[in-house]
Amino acid sequence: MANGWPDRFSAWVDDRLTRVGLTSSFQRDCALAVAVVLASAVLLLVLFADSGEMESLGFGPFHMAAVFVVMTAQALLLCIRRVNPVLCLAVVAVLQVALIAVLPVEGAVRGFAPFVAAYTCGVLLPVRRAVRVVTGVAVFETAGFVVTHFVPGLTMAAQLGGQAPDASWTSAVWLAIGQLVSSVLTYAAAAVVGAYAATRRQYVELLRVRAAEAIESQRARADAAIGLERSRMARELHDIAAHHLSGMVVQTAVVERLIDRDPQAAKDAAAWIRAQGKETLHNLRLVVGTLREPGQGDARGDAGVLEDGGAPVPGLAVLDRLLGTARELGTPVEFVQEGDRRELPPIADVTFYRVAQEALANARDHAPGAPARVLLRFLGSEVSLDVVTDAGPPRDTATPPRGHRGFGLVGMKERAQVIGATFDAGPTPFGGWRVSLALPVDRETPEAAALRAWGTSTGGTS
Repeated sequence: MANGWPDRFSAWVDDRLTRVGLTSSFQRDCALAVAVVLASAVLLLVLFADSGEMESLGFGPFHMAAVFVVMTAQALLLCIRRVNPVLCLAVVAVLQVALIAVLPVEGAVRGFAPFVAAYTCGVLLPVRRAVRVVTGVAVFETAGFVVTHFVPGLTMAAQLGGQAPDASWTSAVWLAIGQLVSSVLTYAAAAVVGAYAATRRQYVELLRVRAAEAIESQRARADAAIGLERSRMARELHDIAAHHLSGMVVQTAVVERLIDRDPQAAKDAAAWIRAQGKETLHNLRLVVGTLREPGQGDARGDAGVLEDGGAPVPGLAVLDRLLGTARELGTPVEFVQEGDRRELPPIADVTFYRVAQEALANARDHAPGAPARVLLRFLGSEVSLDVVTDAGPPRDTATPPRGHRGFGLVGMKERAQVIGATFDAGPTPFGGWRVSLALPVDRETPEAAALRAWGTSTGGTS
């Protein structure tokens, strides 16, 4: 994202300053001011190394001392460069005019502080304001150069021992233009670099924010996918285990009653329980297989548990088997179908089967022996399923009620929402219970369409 050397160098400097305890902006600006003072001193030592050449240009001890004092003052002003960047640049420019005034016209000297101050304005100020400030400073410096060197009676260099320039108006104009160009290049170039640095920082920060948002979005999608998968597997486990185990509980009670009176019938019931236990174990293994990796499950070829990815996927095609099992467990079930049966999308087909399965299991738990009626309608605009259970016989007070399994209605409602169907469950006026599921076939939600396409492409897994 941001791997260029400026970013690495900036990170390195930031780390070193933090290690030595310079954490605030003002502390770091003070450290920068000291560094600029030292750099200016080194620059002056290099410039004034040849004293003979300096004297030929009109530089005496006074001029050298004045240059050092002014450049040191300019550097120290950098302490406030981020506190008030405009004031910092303005005072630096005033000191630069003072430096111009005490030096010969041929001996202009400029330190590092004007560059740093202009750079800071480019970084911190809006572009338009930075342009106005830099332009004003460049014009002010040029005007100071003209006034101090070419206005009669105000030539400070002559008053301080230097030689006043004896130049024509043409040469004076060219000198003024040169000073203007020098000022503009100094301040404008530094401000442009500062504006570029600020833009780059904003761009890098934007990239970081977008990367963080992308990571957060990816994490949210992953969490949502995990949540959906957990809900899906919870529904499958509930529907498989609750259906078979509730039947096994009922048959176990039958064995308890018949073991003394009719041993053969008890043996038959025990054999049925054993078969149901094997089927339940097999189906649970298939679900566990899908939790490990799709395709590792134990797929079976019969219509009830055909699965390419591992989990049993029944549908309305084996609804008769479900009703037969319910009758074997003591629930009189009447089945009515209206309209010609049509093929439903795989996920919808599984949903209708699971809702019927759960409704019959609930009836067996809460109203054992009560008649139930299953009505399956294939109409022009929708497919609907109604499971109505009559009020059960009075429960023996000596027999404790079975515990509520808790997640049946929630699972049915979630399945209905996935396919865009309408689900309703509640008591009937005659004391029974009714479960209703209706799926419009002339429209489907985008979620249902996506799930239908996914289910078709994966062979109808749920």
